[in-house]
Amino acid sequence: MNDLSPAHQAVERGDLPLLRELLDGGADINEEHAGLTLLHHAIDVEVDSHTQTGEPLHADVTAYLLARGADPKRPSDGGRGVTAEQMAFVRRHRLASALFERVGT
Repeated sequence: MNDLSPAHQAVERGDLPLLRELLDGGADINEEHAGLTLLHHAIDVEVDSHTQTGEPLHADVTAYLLARGADPKRPSDGGRGVTAEQMAFVRRHRLASALFERVGT
């Protein structure tokens, strides 16, 4: 996790106050690391957390990034052109998919 940018670290930890501070300070909402935008990373973390802990699936970081202008239809440059919307569908993140449908209306 040490090679992650501060914004990706905030997503990894689900630290919304820090993420807000970083975005307010100029962090790029479309920043990528290892082929994942912040939005892709949020979906990955949320699904993995649910799978590993058995806790209810949540979409708080995804929802926050959407509210800040992240584009669910933007393909990641390094992620083989997969959009966050497609990733949510494939990973069965139904909450994120429902949010994306709502944003698309």
